[in-house]
Amino acid sequence: MSRATLEKDPREVAGMFDGVARRYDLTNDVLSLGQDRIWRVATRKAVGARAGERVLDLAAGTGTSSEEYADAGVDVVPCDFSTGMVEVGKRRRPDLPFIAGDAMALPFADETFDAVTISFGLRNVADTERALREMLRVTRPGGRLVICEFSRPTWAPFRTLYEVYLGQVLPRVASLVSSNTDAYTYLAESIVTWPDQLGLARTVQRSGWRQVAYRNLSGGIVALHRAVRPV
Repeated sequence: MSRATLEKDPREVAGMFDGVARRYDLTNDVLSLGQDRIWRVATRKAVGARAGERVLDLAAGTGTSSEEYADAGVDVVPCDFSTGMVEVGKRRRPDLPFIAGDAMALPFADETFDAVTISFGLRNVADTERALREMLRVTRPGGRLVICEFSRPTWAPFRTLYEVYLGQVLPRVASLVSSNTDAYTYLAESIVTWPDQLGLARTVQRSGWRQVAYRNLSGGIVALHRAVRPV
């Protein structure tokens, strides 16, 4: 996949992530300058899962975020459409119930989870609203949705510098730590084409979620969107 558009071929995207699974967590740490750890903590706090609650962690990758829920006593189900990511995750944490699944056709019954969260994966789905409706379906009435996704820096000068980083610096750094530079070129392009904070909030609302709100992290590089399934 050489160019990122909102018309994504799921097989191509899954294959791309299969190819970077082994060094995915290390590469994320390097490219985000360690910010990804801060974003994970903020996401976990926004989900607010208590021990015994059931949480669906979509786009879980190798389970880096899922294991933090599990260690806190949360019944977490890590799910990713990349079988390569799932395989690496199972080797890392064989105690977690990793499932390979498509966000647009989730392999779970209605009203299964107290909360659903997806980090840096929604923009890779071919049909955003369809995926959000699936998340709604598997969430219990009154349950929560938390989306952590790249967004648009709010300060114009910083936004310009960030776009330079995405277009020129990120692919070069990725070539030093990853065997698949094309995957990170796609990453940069997919961020640029993704809706801004308000645009995503409107999409979440259209999909049936209510009490939709968001807050910026790292100056708007990332935004946390939260919503509730109506009772």
